[in-house]
Amino acid sequence: MTNNETFNKQLVINIAKQTLTMYQPQAEIAHYTISTAKNGIGSQQDSGCTPLGNHVIAKKIGGSEPINTVFIGRVPTGEIYDESLGERHPKRDWILSRILWLSGLEEGVNKGRNSEGGCDTYERYIYIHGTPNTEPMGMPLSHGCIRMRNEDIVELFEQVEEGMPVTIVPD
Repeated sequence: MTNNETFNKQLVINIAKQTLTMYQPQAEIAHYTISTAKNGIGSQQDSGCTPLGNHVIAKKIGGSEPINTVFIGRVPTGEIYDESLGERHPKRDWILSRILWLSGLEEGVNKGRNSEGGCDTYERYIYIHGTPNTEPMGMPLSHGCIRMRNEDIVELFEQVEEGMPVTIVPD
């Protein structure tokens, strides 16, 4: 049994369109504007790129936390993001509200290693997560993760399960 047979929903992230779409068989059921990596497409460790290919949601983190909760190392800091906190820490790469931690399924593409070194989505800490509302959506600006509006990631988080398929396509 493949992941697509186990789950009746799947996510498709389109880099060119900067969208995340949830599908049930033959039907689009949710559609969000996102922001992927400023450095473009790629799977190598420390590249700052968004990896392509077949993935799953490995872990859901933060389901009981308030919206705009700040995470560092996947742990809530006790802070709730607001404009003032953002101004005090202008260099932080904000991970807010919820985290969907992705794991690659394709050895040498987005899992494990290849001839260029590490290419493992999970070990690179690639997430779908919330970001400050001041961050633009619809254009690639992240450090490799898939950024969403906080309201959108909270909504999406409630509709997905660990193990659910996520496909990241170039266009």
